[in-house]
Amino acid sequence: MARDAAEAVGETVLAGDLLTFPVAPGDKLLCGPGLRRQGRAHASGSGLAACKCGVVRRKEPSVYWVESQQKRYVPAKGEYVIGIVTTKSGDIFKVDVGGSEQASLSYLAFEGATKRNRPNVQVGDLVFAQFVVANKDMEPELVCIDSCGRSNGMGVIGPDGLLFKVSLSIARKLLSPNCEVIKNLGELYPFEIVIGMNGRIWVKAKTIKHTLLVANVLESCENMTTEQRKCVFKKLSENVP
Repeated sequence: MARDAAEAVGETVLAGDLLTFPVAPGDKLLCGPGLRRQGRAHASGSGLAACKCGVVRRKEPSVYWVESQQKRYVPAKGEYVIGIVTTKSGDIFKVDVGGSEQASLSYLAFEGATKRNRPNVQVGDLVFAQFVVANKDMEPELVCIDSCGRSNGMGVIGPDGLLFKVSLSIARKLLSPNCEVIKNLGELYPFEIVIGMNGRIWVKAKTIKHTLLVANVLESCENMTTEQRKCVFKKLSENVP
């Protein structure tokens, strides 16, 4: 039985549950992760179907998604991810992005790369790249340049630093422009960070100790409340030299 999407906000849904959204003339319904459209499920609205288990969330005016603890990544076009170069075959690099299959990355998909000037990419390197092809019928394809041919922050990540994995929901929260966790950590320990939407995070601080502290806080923030997080930052600030 279908439920009203507005009433289901904050409640748990299972895969296959139906939600209805009353559509007014001129309104647009945006579906985020965990939801897909089901056409006209009701005479007076559009239908949504949950495709994963989780909690329904809403952002004004009409953006809905399902927040879950999913760790398995499903490639999506346009998303930025951190991949690990596993093999090199001819002109193509194979990159592990944490999905069901590896993605391909051409050596020409780097800024300034030509047939004579090839990028210095080795097996085991970390790359920050964007999906340009990602669907169930084709092999995923990555690039390290934007539409203007610029790297725009993408490419091979430095040799130092620490790579670790978190749930996809935490990765999306940390990518928010107003993320308090990143802001508070930056006030305590200056660090570099690269966040992929596939749940992989790379961090590098001034010292190994600070790098491990930052990584531990980011990993544990998923299970902490706001008050617990404030207490952690207070203790860390007291120990900052």
